[in-house]
Amino acid sequence: MRRFLVIAGSAMVVVAVALIALWLVGLDPHERRPGLWLRGDLVTTPVSDWSFTDQYPNIYIQTRSWYLLPHSVTITCVAHNGQLYLTSVYRQGSRFPEGKRWTSNVMRDPHVRLKIGDRLYDETVSLVTDPAERAAVLGSKAKKYPQQRVPKTSTVYLFHVAPG
Repeated sequence: MRRFLVIAGSAMVVVAVALIALWLVGLDPHERRPGLWLRGDLVTTPVSDWSFTDQYPNIYIQTRSWYLLPHSVTITCVAHNGQLYLTSVYRQGSRFPEGKRWTSNVMRDPHVRLKIGDRLYDETVSLVTDPAERAAVLGSKAKKYPQQRVPKTSTVYLFHVAPG
C-alpha cells in the first residue's frame, strides 16, 4: 500500500509541475492543434469598435473546460457594425454544440479570453439566433473571407462578443 501511495504521489507531483510549467509559458494553439492558456497583454478597457480585427484572418479563443483546464483553439472572426462575431462551421452530420469542444464549452460557460495579435480580451459570448442579424454578419464574413466557401450542407454558427 505504501508503494502505491508513493507512486501515486509522485505522479501527482509530476502532473502538477507540468501544469505549472505550461501555465508559466502558456500554450497557444497552432493551426488545428488546440492549446491551453493564452499569453499576451491583457486589455482591461472596453472595446467600442472591433473593426481593427479585419486585419487578422485568425484569432485565438480560450474557453473553460468542465475539467478545469483551459482549452484554446484558432478561430475566425468578423467585425460587423463595430461589433465582433466569432464563427464556427459545422459540417453535415456534426451535432452542435458537441461537435467542437470550444462551442460546447461556451454554451456551458460563455466567459472567454480572446487573443488578437498580442493582446488578450476577457469577454462574454452569446449565440446569435436572430435571422436578420445572422444574414448581415454572414454578409460581412463573405467580404472578409472571399476565398472561403462553406458547403451548402454545412451550418455556420455565430457568437456575438460582449464585454466580459
